[in-house]
Amino acid sequence: MGISIASVIVLLGVLIFVHEFGHFLVAKLMGVGVLKFSLGFGPRLIGRRVGETEYLLSAVPLGGYVKLLGESESDHVAPEDDKRSFSSQSVWKRIAIVISGPAFNFLFAILVFAIIYMVGVPTVTSDVGGVQPGSPAHAAGLREGDRIIAISGKAVSRWGDLAEIITQSGGQELVITLARDQEQFEVRLKPELATGKNIFGEDVEAYRIGVSSSTNTFIERQNPFAALWSGNLQTWNITELTLLSLVKMVDGVVSPKNLGGPILIAQMAGVQAKKGIMNFVFFMGLLSINLGVLNLFPIPVLDGGHLFFYLIEAVTGREVNIKWRERAQQVGFAILIMLIIFVFYNDILRLFGE
Repeated sequence: MGISIASVIVLLGVLIFVHEFGHFLVAKLMGVGVLKFSLGFGPRLIGRRVGETEYLLSAVPLGGYVKLLGESESDHVAPEDDKRSFSSQSVWKRIAIVISGPAFNFLFAILVFAIIYMVGVPTVTSDVGGVQPGSPAHAAGLREGDRIIAISGKAVSRWGDLAEIITQSGGQELVITLARDQEQFEVRLKPELATGKNIFGEDVEAYRIGVSSSTNTFIERQNPFAALWSGNLQTWNITELTLLSLVKMVDGVVSPKNLGGPILIAQMAGVQAKKGIMNFVFFMGLLSINLGVLNLFPIPVLDGGHLFFYLIEAVTGREVNIKWRERAQQVGFAILIMLIIFVFYNDILRLFGE
């Protein structure tokens, strides 16, 4: 329990700071006054004013906020400060400030994954762990313990690369180069379509040769440039998978019961922390992406809701009517509260289920 509490405090603290720092930094760069920078909501625990900005640690650690000069219609702004008011900025500057929070979450994930790739990632080798009877691999003579070192002239050392080449083969004949008992030789085979389950439990057809991976791994380390590129790809793939999961949830393929809230996050943070620092850091990157995606939803009160109104303004050349924005924010707040209640309900059901 102690590890879970400590790890979730670190996890949420870092992610909230990254998100709010994105808003803070871009607002400063745009010349907009920043009145408050708070980690957490609610009553102030500790704080300090530096210049015009009050830096706060607040009681409820489930979010944070940056209070900008002239952010609200009701804010009083002195005439001499009008140029530094958020509402006086061009729509494109306001868009940049709003989108910077989620953008920093994605950039942070890229950096986290890049560090992991530089430190080293356990990677499954291209060793054959099993051969399915009657499969193309079995007919070609592949055996457990064989190491596949190339496919149609393309060198492979990772199981993921091997699987990708086979899946994308289109059923064309492949030349498999094997290493067995310190000897190398080639076999030819044609992948065949087989039905299996994807990560959502749906039946899908894919080309396979009938081999499974072994448990052998090696530590793969990358140079900083390669690691940054891999971190970028990893962030893109996880973002795509997150959005696809939401689509599958709407379609009824994935149950909404899979959604989790702070309790599940605390449990998972504790589990990953016990597994090691790299597991915990990876989980932090994963959650940072989820936070970025969530905040871009076009729900008023979230960054995505503000972004939606500013994009309408950019296209039409007119601000959205204040009454419409206020009503939309009320609806958005209600949606957000219902979502929070739902994920807490799921978390409690999991606790009782355990």
